[in-house]
Amino acid sequence: MTDRPSVEIRPATPSDVPILVNLIKALADYEKLAHEVTGSAEDLSAALFGDRPYAEALLAWVDGKPAGMALFFYNFSTFLMKPGIYLEDLFVYPDYRRQGIGKALLVSLGKLALERGCGRFEWSVLDWNTPAIAFYESMGAEIKPEWQICRVTGEALEAFRLL
Repeated sequence: MTDRPSVEIRPATPSDVPILVNLIKALADYEKLAHEVTGSAEDLSAALFGDRPYAEALLAWVDGKPAGMALFFYNFSTFLMKPGIYLEDLFVYPDYRRQGIGKALLVSLGKLALERGCGRFEWSVLDWNTPAIAFYESMGAEIKPEWQICRVTGEALEAFRLL
């Protein structure tokens, strides 16, 4: 039996932005979506730490090295009439997988949702990512196949100005 490493989970700080950018790029590579990473470190810093923060992040550290992240923001349930936490991205570097780091990040976020009075904790998973699906189900997540994500970006979003 191997010993699990000691994992420290803490909120990201402005000085962590370069680390988060690297994690985001590694996630995009894993999902074969590197071409979609168009934002900058400055964009991320403003979104996380600017005058009006839009998101937050937790970082996982092992032996003083960044091992993973969870980037999240609030959503709202009209039926529960409470806020929720939406996990935008969970990523653990390949060398640190299967060591409980993803679980530690999810547990930390679940506890944070409870501490903040949230009614739910949600995220999406790519349908081809069977290891992630199995992991999420093992954590008690219910995969909602009847829901489809709708997304408007780029030129389609700009077209809303003309409507």
